[in-house]
Amino acid sequence: MKIVVLSRGPSLYSTRRIREACLKRGHSVRVLSPLNFSLELEQGNPALFYKNARLGPADAVIPRIGASVTAYGTAVVRQFEQMGVFCLASSQAIVASRDKLRSCQILSRHRIGMPKTVLVRRPEDILPSIERMGGPPIVIKLIEGTQGIGVILADSTSVAQAIVETLQGPGGKTVLLQQFVAESRGRDIRAFVVGGRVVAAMRRIAEGDEFRSNVHRGGRVEPAELDAEYARTAVQAAQILGLRVAGVDILESKDGPSVTEVNASPGLEGIERATGVDVADAIVEHVEEEVAFPEIDIRQRLTLKAGYGMVELRVEDGSELSHKTIGELNLHDRDVAILSIMRGDATIPNPKGDRKILPGDVLLCFGSALSLKALSPRSKAERRFPVAHKPRTTPPRARGHY
Repeated sequence: MKIVVLSRGPSLYSTRRIREACLKRGHSVRVLSPLNFSLELEQGNPALFYKNARLGPADAVIPRIGASVTAYGTAVVRQFEQMGVFCLASSQAIVASRDKLRSCQILSRHRIGMPKTVLVRRPEDILPSIERMGGPPIVIKLIEGTQGIGVILADSTSVAQAIVETLQGPGGKTVLLQQFVAESRGRDIRAFVVGGRVVAAMRRIAEGDEFRSNVHRGGRVEPAELDAEYARTAVQAAQILGLRVAGVDILESKDGPSVTEVNASPGLEGIERATGVDVADAIVEHVEEEVAFPEIDIRQRLTLKAGYGMVELRVEDGSELSHKTIGELNLHDRDVAILSIMRGDATIPNPKGDRKILPGDVLLCFGSALSLKALSPRSKAERRFPVAHKPRTTPPRARGHY
């Protein structure tokens, strides 16, 4: 394969390790700075030029885009996407994960533990917001920041208010207030997710009185063994944000795993040295699998047929779906197919006709809009299914071709 690694630092540990893994597995690889690209747009023929030379064919792109060049870097990734080149991280997923507010908003509708987070603009809203979070200490975060930069711990309400008002001054920054998880002070877990599984995990521990555990802030690391709940949380957080590869930062709170950040370009140095796992090789192996068997964006395919779409149905006790097998429901005659069943923390893909549907199951269905609407709970039908192909935060995807 011909692989492009988008990185401004070819000598950086992570970039160098990915390049080595590509070569070891027999691939051709080029490390190219996203800032040296120019984009050309015309009808039916999007193109990329690198240092004024038209870029040759590529099979896959591995983005390693720094926060300071997110806008232009994701424009380059988006251009590769329009050209039909597989991108390990989509432009949409990079943008969503890079913005702390947006990623928190996306995660908040799912069963993902996370510290209570507040966005405030008016000074008079600061004190009530802190009170709703249980009072100080409070973590104050800039919406965009990496390696612990722009993260401040305020030990009192007055200090928190002063910091927020200063940061929000003329030409200032938008900030978040986040609940402080005291039992996890100075320590967190970084779970490295590749292709829907945790390939390595480490615990980061801050030095001295520092509450930020980032390695770049002097923290030390040790390998960590994750139980099923923590591993599930890491994988689901990455999948919700649409990331095939992600570094998921998790606090060990008294209520279980609490996700603080999902990083689209996680560094490899700390995790590889702490665990001894060849994470770079796992990443390139996943790229091979994806290029050989690419994903299809079902949402785009749905627009080809009016009157059809997808919907999630939560099964309520007493509904016509409850306690019946898929075969008994004769959904095929109603032009409806059940693609998967979410039952608790488990997902049952492509369920067979003898599978019984239980109250609390969430069914992912494809089919006739009229039939799907009839199956939806009356009180939620219009909200859940206003049109045949309602946009989702993360488009549903399936493997293979029609």
